[in-house]
Amino acid sequence: MLKDITVGQYYPVNSFIHKLDAKTKLIGTFIFMISLFIVNKFFVYSLVLLLLLSVIKLSNIPFSFIMKGLKPLKFIIIFTFIINMFFLPGEEIWSFGFLSITKEGLNQAIFMAIRLVLLIVGTSMLTLTTSPMELTDGIEGLLNPLRKVGFPVHELAMMMTIALRFIPTLLEETDKIMKAQMSRGADFESKNLVNRVKNLVPLLIPLFINAFRRADELSMAMEARCYRGGINRTKMKQSIITKNDYISLSILVIYFIVILVFRFI
Repeated sequence: MLKDITVGQYYPVNSFIHKLDAKTKLIGTFIFMISLFIVNKFFVYSLVLLLLLSVIKLSNIPFSFIMKGLKPLKFIIIFTFIINMFFLPGEEIWSFGFLSITKEGLNQAIFMAIRLVLLIVGTSMLTLTTSPMELTDGIEGLLNPLRKVGFPVHELAMMMTIALRFIPTLLEETDKIMKAQMSRGADFESKNLVNRVKNLVPLLIPLFINAFRRADELSMAMEARCYRGGINRTKMKQSIITKNDYISLSILVIYFIVILVFRFI
Protein backbone atom coordinates (compact mmCIF):
# COMPACT_ATOMS: atom_id res chain seq x y z
CA MET A 1 0.00 0.00 0.00
CA LEU A 2 2.74 2.47 0.98
CA LYS A 3 4.70 1.78 -2.22
CA ASP A 4 1.63 2.77 -4.25
CA ILE A 5 1.68 6.36 -2.97
CA THR A 6 3.10 8.56 -5.73
CA VAL A 7 2.54 11.98 -4.12
CA GLY A 8 5.81 13.91 -3.95
CA GLN A 9 7.68 11.49 -6.23
CA TYR A 10 9.59 12.69 -9.29
CA TYR A 11 9.67 10.44 -12.36
CA PRO A 12 12.79 11.43 -14.35
CA VAL A 13 12.32 10.89 -18.08
CA ASN A 14 12.90 12.99 -21.17
CA SER A 15 9.55 14.40 -22.31
CA PHE A 16 7.81 17.53 -23.56
CA ILE A 17 6.08 18.07 -20.20
CA HIS A 18 9.30 17.62 -18.20
CA LYS A 19 11.00 20.30 -20.29
CA LEU A 20 8.31 22.90 -19.62
CA ASP A 21 9.11 25.61 -17.08
CA ALA A 22 7.93 24.90 -13.53
CA LYS A 23 5.89 28.12 -13.48
CA THR A 24 3.97 26.95 -16.56
CA LYS A 25 3.17 23.65 -14.88
CA LEU A 26 2.11 25.34 -11.65
CA ILE A 27 -0.23 27.70 -13.51
CA GLY A 28 -1.54 24.80 -15.59
CA THR A 29 -2.25 22.71 -12.47
CA PHE A 30 -4.05 25.66 -10.87
CA ILE A 31 -6.20 26.18 -13.98
CA PHE A 32 -6.95 22.45 -14.14
CA MET A 33 -8.06 22.36 -10.49
CA ILE A 34 -10.35 25.37 -10.91
CA SER A 35 -11.85 23.92 -14.09
CA LEU A 36 -12.83 20.71 -12.28
CA PHE A 37 -14.92 22.68 -9.79
CA ILE A 38 -16.53 24.72 -12.58
CA VAL A 39 -17.70 21.66 -14.54
CA ASN A 40 -21.36 20.87 -13.83
CA LYS A 41 -22.23 18.49 -16.70
CA PHE A 42 -21.10 14.92 -17.32
CA PHE A 43 -20.23 15.37 -21.01
CA VAL A 44 -17.81 18.23 -20.20
CA TYR A 45 -15.65 15.72 -18.33
CA SER A 46 -14.77 14.26 -21.73
CA LEU A 47 -12.92 17.51 -22.51
CA VAL A 48 -11.14 17.41 -19.14
CA LEU A 49 -10.21 13.76 -19.70
CA LEU A 50 -8.90 14.55 -23.18
CA LEU A 51 -6.59 17.23 -21.78
CA LEU A 52 -5.38 14.97 -18.96
CA LEU A 53 -4.70 12.00 -21.26
CA SER A 54 -2.80 14.31 -23.64
CA VAL A 55 -0.59 15.50 -20.77
CA ILE A 56 0.03 11.91 -19.63
CA LYS A 57 0.94 10.89 -23.17
CA LEU A 58 3.35 13.81 -23.58
CA SER A 59 4.96 13.11 -20.18
CA ASN A 60 6.17 9.60 -21.21
CA ILE A 61 5.20 8.32 -17.75
CA PRO A 62 3.61 4.84 -17.78
CA PHE A 63 -0.15 5.05 -17.35
CA SER A 64 -0.06 2.14 -14.88
CA PHE A 65 2.39 4.02 -12.65
CA ILE A 66 0.10 7.07 -12.53
CA MET A 67 -3.00 4.97 -11.81
CA LYS A 68 -1.09 3.23 -9.00
CA GLY A 69 -1.37 6.46 -7.02
CA LEU A 70 -5.15 5.98 -6.78
CA LYS A 71 -4.91 2.73 -4.80
CA PRO A 72 -4.12 4.30 -1.38
CA LEU A 73 -7.01 6.75 -1.83
CA LYS A 74 -9.63 4.25 -2.98
CA PHE A 75 -11.33 4.26 0.44
CA ILE A 76 -11.75 8.04 0.30
CA ILE A 77 -13.22 7.76 -3.21
CA ILE A 78 -15.59 4.97 -2.14
CA PHE A 79 -16.60 6.86 1.03
CA THR A 80 -17.35 10.01 -1.00
CA PHE A 81 -19.40 7.93 -3.45
CA ILE A 82 -21.47 6.28 -0.68
CA ILE A 83 -22.13 9.54 1.21
CA ASN A 84 -23.45 11.24 -1.92
CA MET A 85 -25.44 8.21 -3.07
CA PHE A 86 -27.33 7.52 0.18
CA PHE A 87 -27.75 10.92 1.78
CA LEU A 88 -28.80 13.22 -1.05
CA PRO A 89 -32.58 13.77 -1.20
CA GLY A 90 -34.50 13.41 -4.45
CA GLU A 91 -36.46 10.92 -6.55
CA GLU A 92 -36.16 7.57 -4.78
CA ILE A 93 -35.17 4.54 -6.87
CA TRP A 94 -34.30 2.06 -4.08
CA SER A 95 -34.76 1.92 -0.30
CA PHE A 96 -34.04 -0.46 2.56
CA GLY A 97 -34.95 0.70 6.05
CA PHE A 98 -33.52 4.15 6.67
CA LEU A 99 -31.21 3.84 3.64
CA SER A 100 -32.39 5.02 0.25
CA ILE A 101 -30.81 5.71 -3.11
CA THR A 102 -32.16 8.61 -5.12
CA LYS A 103 -31.67 9.40 -8.77
CA GLU A 104 -30.06 12.74 -7.86
CA GLY A 105 -27.85 11.07 -5.24
CA LEU A 106 -26.59 8.44 -7.68
CA ASN A 107 -25.80 11.06 -10.33
CA GLN A 108 -24.02 13.24 -7.76
CA ALA A 109 -22.05 10.25 -6.40
CA ILE A 110 -20.75 9.33 -9.86
CA PHE A 111 -20.06 12.99 -10.64
CA MET A 112 -18.04 13.56 -7.43
CA ALA A 113 -16.12 10.27 -7.81
CA ILE A 114 -15.03 11.25 -11.34
CA ARG A 115 -14.04 14.71 -10.13
CA LEU A 116 -11.97 13.28 -7.28
CA VAL A 117 -10.14 10.80 -9.53
CA LEU A 118 -9.34 13.49 -12.11
CA LEU A 119 -8.18 15.87 -9.36
CA ILE A 120 -5.80 13.29 -7.85
CA VAL A 121 -4.32 12.21 -11.19
CA GLY A 122 -4.07 15.78 -12.51
CA THR A 123 -2.30 17.22 -9.46
CA SER A 124 0.07 14.22 -9.19
CA MET A 125 1.38 15.06 -12.69
CA LEU A 126 2.94 18.23 -11.25
CA THR A 127 5.30 16.44 -8.86
CA LEU A 128 5.90 13.52 -11.22
CA THR A 129 7.19 15.83 -13.97
CA THR A 130 8.90 18.53 -11.86
CA SER A 131 12.01 18.06 -9.71
CA PRO A 132 11.98 19.52 -6.16
CA MET A 133 14.46 22.29 -7.07
CA GLU A 134 12.48 23.29 -10.16
CA LEU A 135 9.31 23.31 -8.08
CA THR A 136 10.95 25.58 -5.48
CA ASP A 137 12.14 28.01 -8.16
CA GLY A 138 8.71 27.95 -9.83
CA ILE A 139 6.79 28.75 -6.64
CA GLU A 140 9.32 31.44 -5.75
CA GLY A 141 9.05 32.96 -9.23
CA LEU A 142 5.24 33.13 -9.13
CA LEU A 143 5.18 34.62 -5.62
CA ASN A 144 8.09 36.98 -6.24
CA PRO A 145 5.90 40.15 -6.47
CA LEU A 146 4.92 39.63 -2.81
CA ARG A 147 8.50 40.41 -1.75
CA LYS A 148 7.62 44.09 -2.01
CA VAL A 149 5.24 43.77 0.96
CA GLY A 150 7.76 41.80 3.05
CA PHE A 151 6.37 38.32 2.35
CA PRO A 152 9.01 35.55 2.91
CA VAL A 153 8.63 34.10 -0.60
CA HIS A 154 11.79 31.98 -0.74
CA GLU A 155 11.29 30.52 2.74
CA LEU A 156 7.70 29.54 1.96
CA ALA A 157 8.67 27.93 -1.35
CA MET A 158 11.50 26.03 0.33
CA MET A 159 9.25 24.71 3.12
CA MET A 160 6.58 23.54 0.65
CA THR A 161 9.14 21.76 -1.52
CA ILE A 162 10.90 20.09 1.43
CA ALA A 163 7.52 18.87 2.71
CA LEU A 164 6.72 17.32 -0.69
CA ARG A 165 10.22 15.90 -1.07
CA PHE A 166 10.13 14.12 2.29
CA ILE A 167 6.80 12.35 1.70
CA PRO A 168 8.47 9.44 -0.20
CA THR A 169 11.27 9.34 2.40
CA LEU A 170 8.86 9.10 5.32
CA LEU A 171 6.85 6.45 3.50
CA GLU A 172 10.01 4.42 2.96
CA GLU A 173 10.91 4.69 6.65
CA THR A 174 7.34 3.72 7.63
CA ASP A 175 7.65 0.62 5.46
CA LYS A 176 10.94 -0.32 7.15
CA ILE A 177 9.45 0.16 10.63
CA MET A 178 6.40 -1.93 9.69
CA LYS A 179 8.61 -4.78 8.46
CA ALA A 180 10.66 -4.61 11.67
CA GLN A 181 7.48 -4.73 13.76
CA MET A 182 6.08 -7.62 11.66
CA SER A 183 9.27 -9.61 12.29
CA ARG A 184 8.49 -9.20 16.00
CA GLY A 185 4.94 -10.49 15.63
CA ALA A 186 2.93 -7.36 14.84
CA ASP A 187 -0.11 -7.97 12.60
CA PHE A 188 -0.82 -5.13 10.14
CA GLU A 189 -2.94 -7.25 7.81
CA SER A 190 -5.59 -8.37 10.26
CA LYS A 191 -9.18 -8.27 9.02
CA ASN A 192 -10.19 -6.78 12.38
CA LEU A 193 -10.06 -3.01 11.87
CA VAL A 194 -9.64 -2.28 15.61
CA ASN A 195 -6.61 -4.57 15.87
CA ARG A 196 -5.05 -3.01 12.77
CA VAL A 197 -5.43 0.47 14.28
CA LYS A 198 -3.91 -0.68 17.59
CA ASN A 199 -0.93 -2.18 15.78
CA LEU A 200 -0.37 1.08 13.87
CA VAL A 201 0.04 3.08 17.10
CA PRO A 202 3.58 1.71 17.84
CA LEU A 203 4.65 3.04 14.42
CA LEU A 204 4.04 6.66 15.38
CA ILE A 205 6.79 7.08 18.00
CA PRO A 206 9.74 5.79 15.91
CA LEU A 207 8.34 7.58 12.85
CA PHE A 208 8.18 10.92 14.67
CA ILE A 209 11.68 10.38 16.10
CA ASN A 210 13.06 9.67 12.62
CA ALA A 211 11.26 12.69 11.18
CA PHE A 212 12.69 15.05 13.82
CA ARG A 213 16.14 13.48 13.38
CA ARG A 214 16.03 14.05 9.63
CA ALA A 215 14.84 17.63 10.13
CA ASP A 216 17.73 18.28 12.53
CA GLU A 217 20.25 16.74 10.10
CA LEU A 218 18.87 18.84 7.25
CA SER A 219 19.05 22.07 9.26
CA MET A 220 22.66 21.30 10.30
CA ALA A 221 23.63 20.52 6.68
CA MET A 222 22.10 23.80 5.47
CA GLU A 223 23.81 25.75 8.25
CA ALA A 224 27.17 24.08 7.48
CA ARG A 225 26.84 25.31 3.89
CA CYS A 226 26.12 28.87 5.12
CA TYR A 227 22.55 28.82 3.81
CA ARG A 228 20.96 32.25 4.23
CA GLY A 229 17.68 31.92 2.35
CA GLY A 230 17.03 33.90 -0.80
CA ILE A 231 19.40 36.78 0.00
CA ASN A 232 22.01 37.12 -2.81
CA ARG A 233 21.28 33.53 -3.81
CA THR A 234 22.34 32.44 -7.29
CA LYS A 235 20.89 29.54 -9.30
CA MET A 236 22.76 26.87 -11.22
CA LYS A 237 19.85 26.54 -13.68
CA GLN A 238 18.03 29.69 -14.71
CA SER A 239 14.30 29.54 -15.33
CA ILE A 240 13.63 30.31 -19.00
CA ILE A 241 10.19 30.66 -20.58
CA THR A 242 10.32 29.12 -24.06
CA LYS A 243 7.98 29.02 -27.05
CA ASN A 244 6.61 25.68 -25.84
CA ASP A 245 5.58 27.31 -22.56
CA TYR A 246 3.66 30.04 -24.36
CA ILE A 247 1.95 27.46 -26.59
CA SER A 248 1.00 25.33 -23.57
CA LEU A 249 -0.38 28.32 -21.67
CA SER A 250 -2.38 29.39 -24.73
CA ILE A 251 -3.94 25.92 -24.99
CA LEU A 252 -4.79 26.00 -21.27
CA VAL A 253 -6.43 29.43 -21.57
CA ILE A 254 -8.54 28.21 -24.53
CA TYR A 255 -9.46 25.08 -22.55
CA PHE A 256 -10.52 27.17 -19.55
CA ILE A 257 -12.64 29.50 -21.72
CA VAL A 258 -14.43 26.49 -23.26
CA ILE A 259 -15.12 25.11 -19.76
CA LEU A 260 -16.57 28.48 -18.73
CA VAL A 261 -18.76 28.57 -21.86
CA PHE A 262 -20.22 25.13 -21.06
CA ARG A 263 -20.78 26.24 -17.46
CA PHE A 264 -22.74 29.43 -18.09
CA ILE A 265 -24.28 28.92 -21.51
